Amino acid sequence: MKVAVIGIGQSLRGDDAAGLDAIRQWQEEHPETAGRPEVRVEASELPGLALLDLLQDAEAAIIVDAVKSSAMPGTIHRINPDDLSAFTSDAQSAHGWGVTETIQLGRKLYPTLKNLPIRLIGIEAEQFSMGSGLSQKVAQTIPALCRTIEDEVQTFLGK
Repeated sequence: MKVAVIGIGQSLRGDDAAGLDAIRQWQEEHPETAGRPEVRVEASELPGLALLDLLQDAEAAIIVDAVKSSAMPGTIHRINPDDLSAFTSDAQSAHGWGVTETIQLGRKLYPTLKNLPIRLIGIEAEQFSMGSGLSQKVAQTIPALCRTIEDEVQTFLGK
């Protein structure tokens, strides 16, 4: 199974960089998984509708992004496709046209995406200050986020 692992975020906006940092660290900690030919790793700042291009040719996808809801900073959210519509009401991506809206639109426009298994792994952000790094709570959660990414990849690969 071809699995796309996609980190999304803005590297210069505080906790919004968590998705980007997490996939980089996951690649370093799990090179045997990240380097498999059926695993494609992508990092994108503000993908918007270009996210649909990143999903092309994938048979499953894991999207890692910072989110903002009423949960405690550093909380890891595992969201299934069936949960995506419910997710948009209380939480949102840090980006204007969010991941959830893009996936929902893509599933309506592209038949190949309609049944694509997607897991959104969100990490609850604390701050999105321009020019700042990750908050302490989010930075401390990155190792757990890497384990979550590895678990999801292994699940899709059937291990």
